[in-house]
Amino acid sequence: MSCLTSLREKANLTQEELAGKSGVSVRTIQRVESGAVPKGHTLKALALSLGVEVPQLLGTQEKPNLQNLTLLKIINLSSLPSTFFPPANILLPLLIMFVKKRFDPMAKQLLSLQILNSLLAFIIFMGGAFLQKWLGLQNWFMLAVMGFLIISNLTIILINSAALDKHGKLRIRLGFNLI
Repeated sequence: MSCLTSLREKANLTQEELAGKSGVSVRTIQRVESGAVPKGHTLKALALSLGVEVPQLLGTQEKPNLQNLTLLKIINLSSLPSTFFPPANILLPLLIMFVKKRFDPMAKQLLSLQILNSLLAFIIFMGGAFLQKWLGLQNWFMLAVMGFLIISNLTIILINSAALDKHGKLRIRLGFNLI
């Protein structure tokens, strides 16, 4: 059974329904399911309509082994101690990546999430300070903003840790890497 067939059946779609959803002809889907390798637009359209990434559709997605998953969880959880100071969330995971020479896409994705989180935290914090001053709000407003930033970062870290444990992949990820 081809990867496309199993993914299509998992999505509970017929070949005709997948053709309508992806804009690819039924005949092309039949060819791919019988062993032809999709390319270009066909590959992207099928992956998009099934909600999977291209390597998964091709059956070439590398599943990390237990040792790699453990290291990914360590990289992810290493951001927890510095949750109260977002720029520091980047340092410990980056150090672990360099020491272990671990620069695969999932590790880069974890670090990219923390970099983006730090940038957004800075913008939200400065915006909150501006709003507090501009609207004459009390000090509790900034405490609420800081609490929100801390809780959102904790949530991202813990959701990804649980997903790594359960499925071996990240639940919250970006469509790009910053490093």
